[in-house]
Amino acid sequence: MSGDVLINSLFVFMLAGFVGFQVIKRVSPLLHTPLMSLTNALDAIAVVGAILLAGRHESKLAFWLGMIAIVAATSNIVGGFLITDRMLKMFKSSRPQKS
Repeated sequence: MSGDVLINSLFVFMLAGFVGFQVIKRVSPLLHTPLMSLTNALDAIAVVGAILLAGRHESKLAFWLGMIAIVAATSNIVGGFLITDRMLKMFKSSRPQKS
């Protein structure tokens, strides 16, 4: 990868991280459960992309970056489902239901 492509890629990565942080920071607490579901869907797309990257075996660096991306995105998906499940349990009534 040439130096210009690497610098441009890092700039896009940092800009996406900054914009993502600003968007997430302004979300109302009532919307966190739908937002977690959306991020789980986006992470699933990231896992598919990482599998494709790791499966090409273009270079050892690309393979290992793909493997790291697979592990990171998969752990994020699992954590997102656990947090969403925990948040949804908070809305369930603890009173016994009438039959």
